[in-house]
Amino acid sequence: MSKERARRRAEREAARARAIRLNEERQARRARRRAALARLVPRPVRVARQGGLLARRHRAQNAAVALGFLLVQVLAWLMWGSPLVTFGVFVCSLLLLPVLVTLAFDRRT
Repeated sequence: MSKERARRRAEREAARARAIRLNEERQARRARRRAALARLVPRPVRVARQGGLLARRHRAQNAAVALGFLLVQVLAWLMWGSPLVTFGVFVCSLLLLPVLVTLAFDRRT
């Protein structure tokens, strides 16, 4: 009885060792594929944002300008609905946007 138990235990240990070896081989193949792919694909360049007070203020001002521009476009679309009028408001908005930004947010001070 103990010889049979020892044989079964040896089979289990051999099967477990085989599974571990197969898993390690699979991980090694995966690591080689990943390394080969990493050599082919360029790494993305991370551009860090400025974190100072002025940069935060400029981001907030730019967000306000973008939101105002979008609001004007939506209101024009809702009020008139005509594609021609909406396009005209879009073109006028694009032309007046730098003037309004300069008047509202004078960044020289």
